This record gives sequence, structure tokens and C-alpha cells, in this order.
Amino acid sequence: MKIGLLASGGLGYSILQQIDSSYKLSFVMTDKGSDLIQDFCRINEIPCFAGNPRNGNSKDFLDAKSCDILVSINYLFLIEQNIIDIPKILAFNIHGSLLPKYRGRTPHVWSIINNEIATGITAHIIDSGCDTGDVLEQVQIDIDSKDTGATILKKFETHYFPLVVKVLNKIETDKLIRHTQDNSKATYFGKRTPEDGLINWSWQRERIYNWVRAQSFPYPGAFTFYLNNKVIIDWIELDDYGFDYNVPNGTIVTNDPVRIKTPNGLVKITKFRNSINNIIVNNKFEDI
Repeated sequence: MKIGLLASGGLGYSILQQIDSSYKLSFVMTDKGSDLIQDFCRINEIPCFAGNPRNGNSKDFLDAKSCDILVSINYLFLIEQNIIDIPKILAFNIHGSLLPKYRGRTPHVWSIINNEIATGITAHIIDSGCDTGDVLEQVQIDIDSKDTGATILKKFETHYFPLVVKVLNKIETDKLIRHTQDNSKATYFGKRTPEDGLINWSWQRERIYNWVRAQSFPYPGAFTFYLNNKVIIDWIELDDYGFDYNVPNGTIVTNDPVRIKTPNGLVKITKFRNSINNIIVNNKFEDI
């Protein structure tokens, strides 16, 4: 069975290596930033297209390509119909949520922000919509209170390849079952950018905690401003230090350790990504 692979990033690279060791890869498509994937394909003489495949950009590459199954892993681009039509049997994607919940980009980050206690990965048919195709298989994965976006991805990584194998085995044995998604239960969350990490100190402190850990290193990070300087925060803890509700949110209550006032209590900042000087009690972190 010949496989075509769409993959990006470190997760895509990991799965590429595992698929190549067990199946015949006809071709790989990736983005220009995924150097490890491009290098692997070059060394192993696997035809590879790097870049945005949309609007006919990949036509010349694909004209001479074929496969039985097309698999998408962490691929950066929305897949157009000309690519969906390549495989002789079907095209499927592994998505980082329990569909139909959390369609869209970076679902694992959104699930932490939204205080979910579980997420998962879904193998689903690729269609012309965004994560709307029939579900083939799902794996539920718990979200611990200390999990970050990065640790959730590490959990995902251990389940991705076994899920791919399970789907491929069911295709080979003609035991694959397709389940239509219930669109009435679907949720969609959009792409996140580094600028989306701004902390609002008027949020409840539990939301701020989830906001910070979801985006902690190596992600771009949650941030605030102090004396007009951007400050990235990688970890906070909820703190039982006393406070006055009338004090403005974002106020520095203590500076060693740094404790910040929110509407329902204090948070203690335990890890700054960048250095910050002259932290003065009663000054404010600003969400501007």
C-alpha cells in the first residue's frame, strides 16, 4: 500500500520517520519551515514538495504522483480538492481534538485555555471543509493541571503513529467504519498568533493560569507590559496571600516573589522568560 504524506513541524517529522520504516512512501508535502522533513526526504530520496500547495502551486509536482492512501499529520495548509482526489482509496487527517469539538487551529492550546480536563486526537476523512469529514477513530487524552501546550503535544506524539497504523490496518482488512460528525455539537477555534498572548488582569485568576501555561515555552508565551516594556511570563501559581479587592487589577502586591492582584485573588509569577528590572510594589502590569 503506497502512502502519500502531508506533514509539518517536529510532530510531522517524528511520524514521517515511523511511517517510512513501515510503509512505502510515494511522496511527501510539507512547508518551507520544516527543514527536518525536507532533509529526511532528500537523504532518503523521497519526492518532496515544500511550500504552499494552494492555487495551483503544487500542480507540476503532483501531476506524476499517485498513492493509495493520503495521510495528513500536523500539516499547515488547508487541503484543496486536487490533493484530496489523489489517493485511490481515501485521504485522512489526524486532528488534535475530539471532533466535532475544537475544529480549527491549535486545538490543544485552546483546550487548556478553556480549562478542559481532556482532549484527544481524531482520525477523520479529509473533505473540502475544515475538520468536518467523517470520523474514523479517536483517542482520548487527559489534560493534567500542570500540562502546557508543549506537553500535550508530547502526549499526542505517542498516540499518533499507532492511530495511523490502526486506520491503515482497518483499510487493508476492509473493516473501516465512518461516523458522520454531529455538526450541532461542533465548535471552532481560529489560528493563534504571538500577539494573541496578551494577559487581561481583569480575568479570573484561574483563566490567567490556564492562559499562561497553554502558551509557555517553547510557544510564543503569554505576556503583559511593565513600564512600557513587554514581559513574557512562562509560569504562575495561584497564591493565598491576602489582598484588598479595591486594589486595581494588575497591581504588584509584593515583588519578592512577584504577586499580582486579580479580581478573585493573587497569582505568583514563578518564571519570567525575559529579565525585568525595578519591580516596584503598587506599580501595575498593564494589558495594553
